[in-house]
Amino acid sequence: MCYLKQWRKAKTKVRELRKLGTSLHAAIPVAISRKGPWRLAKTLATQTGMTNQWLKDQGLLSVKDLWVNIHYPATAR
Repeated sequence: MCYLKQWRKAKTKVRELRKLGTSLHAAIPVAISRKGPWRLAKTLATQTGMTNQWLKDQGLLSVKDLWVNIHYPATAR
C-alpha cells in the first residue's frame, strides 16, 4: 500500500508494476483507478507484482512473524 501511495502518477504506477512482473493489461486498470491504495492493494495486479518475498527483500517486517514471536517465544517451544 505504501508503494502505491508513493507512485502518484498513473504512468509511474504502470512502469513500476511492469518492472515487478505484472502484465500490462492488469497494470493499466490499477494505475487509472480512482480507488485508494488500501483498496488497490487487494487487486490481482498488485499482488502478483508485490509478493511477500519482494516486500521482505525491501526490508519490511511481516506482522504475522512479529505476532508469532511475541505470543509464541522460542523458549516456549
